[in-house]
Order: sequence, then structure tokens, then C-alpha cells
Amino acid sequence: MRHALLFSVFVIASCGLAYELVAGALASYLLGDSVMQFSTVIGCYLFAMGVGSWLSKYIVKDLVGRFIQIELLVGLVGGFSAVALFFVFTWLTGPFKLILYLLVFIVGMLVGLEIPLVMRILKRELAFKDLVSQVLTFDYLGALVVSILFPLFLAPHLGMVRTGLLFGLLNVAVALWALHLFRDQLPARGWLATQSWAVFAVLAAGFGGAGQLTSLAETHLYSDEIIYAESTPYQRIVVTRWRDDMRLFLNNNLQFSSHDEYRYHEALVHPGLSSLPWAKRVLVLGGGDGLAVREILKYPNIESVTLVDLDPAMTELFSTAPALVELNAGALKSPRVKTINTDALQWLEDNREHFDFVVIDFPDPANFSLGKLYTSAFYRLLEKRLSAHGLIVVQSTSPLYARQSFWCVVSTLEDVGFKTAPYHALVPSFGEWGFIIAGRQNFQAIAVDAEKTRFLTPETTATLFHFPADMARVPSEVNRLNNQVLVRYFEDEWRKVVR
Repeated sequence: MRHALLFSVFVIASCGLAYELVAGALASYLLGDSVMQFSTVIGCYLFAMGVGSWLSKYIVKDLVGRFIQIELLVGLVGGFSAVALFFVFTWLTGPFKLILYLLVFIVGMLVGLEIPLVMRILKRELAFKDLVSQVLTFDYLGALVVSILFPLFLAPHLGMVRTGLLFGLLNVAVALWALHLFRDQLPARGWLATQSWAVFAVLAAGFGGAGQLTSLAETHLYSDEIIYAESTPYQRIVVTRWRDDMRLFLNNNLQFSSHDEYRYHEALVHPGLSSLPWAKRVLVLGGGDGLAVREILKYPNIESVTLVDLDPAMTELFSTAPALVELNAGALKSPRVKTINTDALQWLEDNREHFDFVVIDFPDPANFSLGKLYTSAFYRLLEKRLSAHGLIVVQSTSPLYARQSFWCVVSTLEDVGFKTAPYHALVPSFGEWGFIIAGRQNFQAIAVDAEKTRFLTPETTATLFHFPADMARVPSEVNRLNNQVLVRYFEDEWRKVVR
């Protein structure tokens, strides 16, 4: 019995940490700023565990029965926490944070009740020093196992909803195991068994229908028909369609609309590349949709394009889905294009090739994992891979809505030693959007070839480099790895826009 209860401690600890990780990851996915979300979720959860441990002293009768009921409550609340948060965010965005921390507190408090009760049940079989050491050992081992499994297997392959429900089922399994172990000591065994199997059935039904639950929530989250949705180890990919307009969302953030994406990608590529008629080798970092590559391939002098994108699911989708392949003109299938799926920063550290033109088309710096790709450290690595007279271009968020963020990217590039040429273009789906051309020499814009573009003309290209007063340069710090000030700028500025 002792070993069975100690193994239960291992499972309990695994479940408790899993609920904490699910809440933190889901909050980061829906709200951004992963450091803030994980920090506050962990703090609330640990405090709630302390409250639960303190409350455990008031449970004085039928310890095993109360332990079983607490397991059922933890399994039910924790198991459905991701489902509940997803639906609250979809339909009731306002109280999302309140419900998030309320759920975290309830689960933490219930988990805080578990271990003291197990220790009191075990005290009849173990000396105090052995009791504490063994219970805590199994507690920490359970936490270790889940902390490894969560990012490597659970989150990418099961998703948040199924992961929560799986660990809810494990909590119920502990309750059923305890029901079996102490079958002769439970006066209300029949009633507890009914409760246990009822909760198990509810969680099992939820686990089986997790895909439908997620689809139902996303149907209300996105106004248009969802034609593709996938959770990968790196992000949630959703493609929607309304009539002839297709839209790509990554982690609920719009990446493009097929109605006007050509404006963005023409502005990203042509002002810089048209000034390099001698360029032969191009590097694209990000841009797994192949739309920037489509524009690059319009230049016959380009011999090779290396596309480095973290998520193989993105490049696979835009290489195979007929409607998306049509949109990028089959760019990712071109013999001139080589696709590499890896982390861009790590690839730059390991690579020794040089490129004449580099396109940086990462998502906006909404969190620290993305913010590192806008730091001075990243741009220093990039500078080593740039040919002597080469250029880079960086998509740099909106100089109108995120003014300080935009000029922070400019300051960071200049801190590395680049000479910069900031510019902007109107993309209706996003508003005024910013870009920066950088190189070792001052940039001189030349007329773009109007036969290659739908939006840019020789006359309009020059105007992109002029900034009106409400987008003019403002003071900003350099974005470094150790402070990532850009993420703070970005969060503060866009928070004001979406209110």
C-alpha cells in the first residue's frame, strides 16, 4: 500500500504541474507576453497551494474519502480548465483574466490539499523523516517528468485541451486506485465509486470530443470559415476563407489577407532587391508562406534562394495546399529555392555562407522568443553572413500604431553598424506598415520595374521613404538579448490600439 500511495504522489505532482503549464501556455498563446503570463500564473498557483495546505488541517475525519473527492475535483476542474478558458476568451474576452486566475487558484488550492492528506494517510506506515523525504522525492520526480514531456510531446501533439483532459483522467485514476486500496475502510464506498466513474465518463467524453470542442471555439473566434487548422510544436496555424479572401492566422494573429498581401510583400522585397541588379544569392528568414519568395523569383538574376523557417508544417502547407500554392505561385517548389526548417538564430551561428540580399520576415515581436530575432546580437550574426555590398530588409511593425517599437528596430540595426533606410507602406489589413533597409553603405533607392509589381511604381516608391509628423522618429533604446526592451514597447503600444 505504501508504494502504491507513493506512486500516487508521483501522479498527483505530474497532474498539478501539467495544469499550471497548460494555464500559463494558454494565457501566453491568447494574451502574449509569455514571461508575464507564466510569472503571474506560477505565483498565483503556488500561493493557492499554500492556502490549500493550510486548509488541510481542517479535514479531520474520513481522510481517504476526502482525498478521493479532492482528486475528483482536481481532475474535473483542472481537466476542463483549458476548455473553459478557450470558450471564455472566445465569447467573453473581458473577464478572461479574472476567470484564468480564479481557475488557477482553485486548482492550486485543491492540489495543495492533496499532499498533506497523503502524508497523514501514510504516517501510520513510515517514520516522519522517511515520510517527508519519500513523499517530496516522488513529488519532485513527477514535476520533472511533466516539465520535460510538456514541451516535447504533450503540447505539440495533444494540444492544450487534450493535455488538460488527459491529466484530469489521471487524477480520477488515482481516486479509483485509492478506492480499491482502501475498499474496507470507506463507509460510503458505493457513493464514492459512483462519483468517480461519473467524473471519469465526463472527462473521457471531453477527451474524445476535444477536436470538436476546439473547432467550436475557433468557429466563434474567427468570423470566416476555417479551411485549415493545425497545432504544431511551435504555433497554432489557422487559415480562413470568405469568398475569395484567404487569411492566415498564427496564434490568433493575422499574418496576411490574400486581398492585399501583395502590397506588403512588394514593399518588403522590391525597393531593396531592385537596387541590386548584380545580386545572385538571397536569404529569407521567416516567410514560410512563400509569398516573399514569390516576389524574389521575379528577378532572373537570382540564382538561389535559401528559406529558413522554424516550422516545417508551415512550409509543407504552402508547398502542397492547392489554393495556397496558387497564391505563392508555386514559389516553394522552384528549383532555385532551398527550404530549411530550423531556428534562424541557431542557423546563423552555424552557417558560413554569404548572401547578397536578406529578407527578414518574422512575426511581430509579441513575446521574448520572437523578440530575440530583433536584437543587436541577432543582427551582428546576420552582418557576418552579408556580402560586402549586400542589403537586408526587415519587416518592423507599424510606425503609426507602434511608433517607438518601429524606431527601436532602427536604433538596434544602427547600433550594430548598419546604415538604415526606414520606409512604410499602406496595407489595408494592417494599416501603415514599416520596413527597414540596412547595409554597410547608404542606401540609394532606384525605380522599381512596374512590370513586376501591382502596387509599387517608380513614382510611388520614392514616397515610401518619407515619414509624416505622426510617424517621425522618436527616442528608443537598443533591443538587446538581456533586456528585450522591444517586447515591452510592442506590448504597451499595441495594447492601446486594441482597447
